[in-house]
Amino acid sequence: MLTLLRRFRYRLAIFFAVLGPGFITAVVDNDAGGLITYSQAGARWGYLPLWTLLPITLVLIITQEMCSRMGAVTGKGLSDLIREEFGLRVTFLVMALLVLVNLANIMANFAGIASALGLFQVPHWVSVPLGALAVWVLVVKGNYANVEKIFLFACAVYVCYIISGVLVEPNWKEAAISSLRPTLMLDSAYIEMLIGMVGTTIAPWMQFYLQAAVVEKGVSTKEYAESRLEVIAGCIMTVVIAFFIIVACAGAIWKSGPRDIQDAAEAAMGLRPFGEYAFLLFAAGLFNASLFAACILPLSTAFSVCEGLGFESGVNKRFREAPVFYWLYTLLIVVGAGVVLIPGFPLIRMILLSQVINGVLLPIVLIYMILLINNRNLMKEWVNSSFYNWVCWITVVVMIGLSLALMAISLRGL
Repeated sequence: MLTLLRRFRYRLAIFFAVLGPGFITAVVDNDAGGLITYSQAGARWGYLPLWTLLPITLVLIITQEMCSRMGAVTGKGLSDLIREEFGLRVTFLVMALLVLVNLANIMANFAGIASALGLFQVPHWVSVPLGALAVWVLVVKGNYANVEKIFLFACAVYVCYIISGVLVEPNWKEAAISSLRPTLMLDSAYIEMLIGMVGTTIAPWMQFYLQAAVVEKGVSTKEYAESRLEVIAGCIMTVVIAFFIIVACAGAIWKSGPRDIQDAAEAAMGLRPFGEYAFLLFAAGLFNASLFAACILPLSTAFSVCEGLGFESGVNKRFREAPVFYWLYTLLIVVGAGVVLIPGFPLIRMILLSQVINGVLLPIVLIYMILLINNRNLMKEWVNSSFYNWVCWITVVVMIGLSLALMAISLRGL
């Protein structure tokens, strides 16, 4: 009994030692772009989109576990491995696409900061620059251990969405039935929503950031069992949050009449009739998610690009040690925040489109991941199981099929 207790305490200590990369990466995916996508899905389609969350959970766990495993086994980031195995030209193309998509996501998060504080009459020309400065100082002046602690605290604030979803008192029976009843229809808006749901939950940037964070934290195969557990916990937490956002908007907005929403702040306002606490919690969650992701997304992009192109990178390095890394991080923040300040910029449409582009880019990233993780020279006995490979290849085929279907329906409507 004493031996079992010691073993449990040892495992628990290791778990908290490796806690961070997997949990942060998964939870931060519920950023402003994700909130808008989930809110739009609930406001426009009600409880119907909930069925997507079960297959999305499976794919999310598998893809995140694969990246965590590759980082622990190889000690290298995903973009670094792509460059070594497939060449600089392929890496440059993938990085260019990733930067474009992530830049739209960064804009979404600064728009989320403006929207959240705008609910309390703080003008966007004050909230956005201050948010950008806070994001820049946190990462540039901090180190990995301190930054990670702040990120883990921010993860806890996501419970706001669960509470606000409960306060709305939605139709739980209809939500349960919709969660287990797959529904497909040949409608361009519906297919776009499906692609956006997958793209925002299993975003390509997540795979690059998670693997880079696992490497930077120094997780090896010895701690991998605990690292895998925290990855799975983070993935489940992400989908639970998505569930309650959709349910909250279905219960507060859709039941009064299906409609499109303009931003996540409108979703928060839609909860106001159900009590001030529901509104305040959703608004607080929006601000937390936006500020949190405004740190992570440019950080992830800078990690990926610098690794892929062979430049020094890492939060533990000083500015003079990794100038390209920090200048790219700074540029992404400046551009992302600056565009939000442009009057009349069609930000919401671009945000929703960026989530769809995430879904279109995902199968490309997945193909490289599958090829890498099944390379025995790299992974040795840590290669994928047949089940993992089947799930990944089916996901690739489905996402390509949905993208082609959306393209065909859109062209027919021209």
